[in-house]
Amino acid sequence: MQVIKEIDDSKMLKIAFATSDRKTVNQHFGSARSFTIYGITESEAHLLMVSEFEDLKQDGNEDKLVIKIELLKDCVAVFCRACGASAVRQLMARNIHPVKVTDGPDDIDTIIHSLQQELKDSPAGWLGKAVKQMQREQQPDRLDFMAEETWDE
Repeated sequence: MQVIKEIDDSKMLKIAFATSDRKTVNQHFGSARSFTIYGITESEAHLLMVSEFEDLKQDGNEDKLVIKIELLKDCVAVFCRACGASAVRQLMARNIHPVKVTDGPDDIDTIIHSLQQELKDSPAGWLGKAVKQMQREQQPDRLDFMAEETWDE
C-alpha cells in the first residue's frame, strides 16, 4: 500500500477504483490487482492511496474479499468492471456502494469529473446518501453541544 499524499481528507468523499493501470477502471472487484483511492470534493480531487495485490483469479475464494473490503472501509463507493453477489452484499453492509462500469467512460479522470459535477448540481442516489451521511458525521452531537452549555438555576 502506498499513501500518496498526507492531506486533511475529512471533508472529502473517498472513492476507490479497481484498476491495473491507474488510469481506467479495468478490473473485476474480486480479482482486482490494485485499487486507487481518491478524495473528492466539488472542486478538488486528490489521489490518496494506491494499493496493489498479487494476481487473484475469479475463483469464488471469498477470503480475498476481506482484505479488499477492509482496505476500502473509509470509501463511499468502489468503481469496478464487475462485482459478485457476495462482494456486493459485503460492501453494502459496510456502506460502500459498488458501481459497475460496463457502459460509458471507464477513464478515472472522467468519472471523477462527472462525480464532481453531480456534487455541484445536486447529488442523488448513492452519492446523495453519502453526502448526507458525511454531513451528519461532521455535525456535533446535539447532546454533547448541550452538555457544554452553562446552565443557570
